[in-house]
Amino acid sequence: MKKTILTVALSAILATGCQSTNPNAYQNTSATSNKEVAGQNNEARKLEQLVTKYFEESLKRDPVYATFVGVNDYNDQFNVPINQLNIDDAKAFEQKYLKAINAIDASSLSGQDLLTYQIFKRDRELAIEGFEHPSYLVPYNQMYGVHNIFAMLGSGSSAQPFNTAKDYRDFIKRAAGFATFMDSTIVAMRKGVSINIVLPKPIVEKVIPQLAAHVVEDVTTSVFYGPVKQLDSNTQISEADKATLKRDYIEMIKQVIIPTYKKSHDFVKDEYAQHARSSVGLSALPNGKAWYEYKIKENTTLPLSAEEIHQYGKKEVARILTEMQQVKRIVKFDGTLPEFFAHLQNHPKFYFDSEQAVIDAYNEVKQRINERVPQLFNVFPKADYEVRAVEAYRAASSAGASYQSPAPDGSRPGIFYINTHNLKAQPKFLVETLSIHEAAPGHHFQISIQQEVEGLPEFRKFGGYTVFAEGWALYAESLGKEMGLFTDPYMWYGRLVDEQLRAMRLVVDTGLHAFGWTREEAIRFMADNSSMAHSDIVSEVERYISIPGQALAYKLGERAIRKMREKAADQLGDKFDIKAFHTQILIDGALPMPILEQKIDRWIESQL
Repeated sequence: MKKTILTVALSAILATGCQSTNPNAYQNTSATSNKEVAGQNNEARKLEQLVTKYFEESLKRDPVYATFVGVNDYNDQFNVPINQLNIDDAKAFEQKYLKAINAIDASSLSGQDLLTYQIFKRDRELAIEGFEHPSYLVPYNQMYGVHNIFAMLGSGSSAQPFNTAKDYRDFIKRAAGFATFMDSTIVAMRKGVSINIVLPKPIVEKVIPQLAAHVVEDVTTSVFYGPVKQLDSNTQISEADKATLKRDYIEMIKQVIIPTYKKSHDFVKDEYAQHARSSVGLSALPNGKAWYEYKIKENTTLPLSAEEIHQYGKKEVARILTEMQQVKRIVKFDGTLPEFFAHLQNHPKFYFDSEQAVIDAYNEVKQRINERVPQLFNVFPKADYEVRAVEAYRAASSAGASYQSPAPDGSRPGIFYINTHNLKAQPKFLVETLSIHEAAPGHHFQISIQQEVEGLPEFRKFGGYTVFAEGWALYAESLGKEMGLFTDPYMWYGRLVDEQLRAMRLVVDTGLHAFGWTREEAIRFMADNSSMAHSDIVSEVERYISIPGQALAYKLGERAIRKMREKAADQLGDKFDIKAFHTQILIDGALPMPILEQKIDRWIESQL
């Protein structure tokens, strides 16, 4: 972070606090023969070469991902279109590397090498299993659709660079690839219609206006016109090039981008919408039960059933409601809990009166949190983050808040997005807990540190697991009181609101995708158990419908990390150091929960 106290000599901190970045950190200290050491080094070298080659090939195969991780070699390309040949090729790619990792002797590995082996092997196996489920037949949704990602890239304020004349020409070429890809989504979705694998009606209804937003008469009103506006102040491009680029860029918007979005919009609205399904759960689709079980495994990395997740969620919802009752008593509200919810939803004192007021509040709390984080941490990110409002073209269907990681080279800060589309969905009492979750010491901390750790293989540096990232961010929220926050009972209520949201997700996600709940049942459950704005509840439920299993990761990941902390504190007693524990969780990047638990067990043993 540019000018905050969180940049406390990071290089020194990493040197003293990152024991696990040493390949020999978990190596047995007993005598090892020279022959054994040579064997270990040989297998480690083979592993390093393998994962490096995999990452490099992955960037070529996914040029948009390459742009987001700061590799600009493929900025003129878009991902290959959806067709059976490319699907088979992607599967063969994963199978090739699974065979290669299986040829390495894992018994010769330790420390970071062992972690890399375990992660890489697991990821390839899971990726191959994923090909059993035809997600390509429903290629986009209102949350993470390629139509939205491309608009972010083309806006001039995201990962795609617009600094040189080549940058502009790269995007013009990339737009042609995007058009080809979008054509292939129409073919794929028509195939989905033929075998009854289609998007639910409410999701289709949300996608249609997102596509329509880019079908404009006046090109200057297009989000894609942003880079054209930037040309005037650009000092790296000659005036002659500026004139040519402006002409070609406007022509690209008119002749490629707008027609592509119009074609997709007309297809979805006039043809596909007629076939959208009235059911919303994954289990309603062919082989849907197995598909949802896979999504649980993919998003949580844990061997859990929908039933046990559902029941755990119900217990947590009840517990948190009891804590909310306590807050109601503390603030001396005379009425029932539902009446308290209504009071919090309707009284203007709990809400901001402008978008700028929201942004200002989060910038103010950013400074207060930054001052307190060193109480519990001894490793910090170099990168700063900034608070921004979600862009208008995607705000209506986006989550209440989100985080975009910084550029790996430090040229772009992290971005903490706040959705100000509906000010009633951004109550003041959420400011502290939401800032902790999305920024410091939540997502911004975890993701930035992961990108900055030296020596971490690239596939790990830029990879991740929902259960780790979201589990960590929710766990970070629970640290608020330890950092001296949540002293205002309403701010503590805000923390409970966020935890309740994550608990309700366990119930609702499994309800929708495993137990036949309707959209309306899910909305009613959340309304009965929280003070969330109705618009926010609808957005959340439709998010769970769109991305099955993702919402399970938060609470289950937090529970897993909390259990590791309790085990470490119990076994280490007076030797337990919370800062050292947090370093161990963060410093090796995102890990599947079973692998993280094994690592923490080894760390506990090393401290005894």
